[in-house]
Amino acid sequence: MTIRTNTICLWFDKDAEAAAEFYASVFPDSHVDAVRRAPADFPGGKKGDVLTVDFTVCGIPCLGLNGGPEFPQTEAFSFQIATEDQAETDRYWDAIVGNGGQESACGWCKDRWGVSWQITPRVLTEAMRSDDPGVSQRAFEAMLSMRKIDVDAIERAVTGN
Repeated sequence: MTIRTNTICLWFDKDAEAAAEFYASVFPDSHVDAVRRAPADFPGGKKGDVLTVDFTVCGIPCLGLNGGPEFPQTEAFSFQIATEDQAETDRYWDAIVGNGGQESACGWCKDRWGVSWQITPRVLTEAMRSDDPGVSQRAFEAMLSMRKIDVDAIERAVTGN
């Protein structure tokens, strides 16, 4: 396997392999590439324990590091997943929240390992990038009242209805 030039490293307490397998089961262009185990006992672990997991999420190379509880995940890092419609938004949201995760505001949620996800329908992103300040303001105000993004409500906000 070629060593990648850039890789996102996610610190997990001890469940990097389970997280990587979950991501691979939920998101397209996602897979577990390799699981690296400790060749010997070490402080806090035993020979054969999973140390790192090479995986890909939506085409983004990642390394899961089982480093212990010292550094929990925060919202300072998140995956932003663009969705085409409500069905895709619901599928990803429900997979993350329904697997021990939790809802947050404005299209954000956390998985059971504490990794933050922005499940963002393209209609919202396009509205926020609009050259028409009224469109972006209406979409923004509608989004502020949501947890999971409601595509129909954003579309109504965009048109002013």
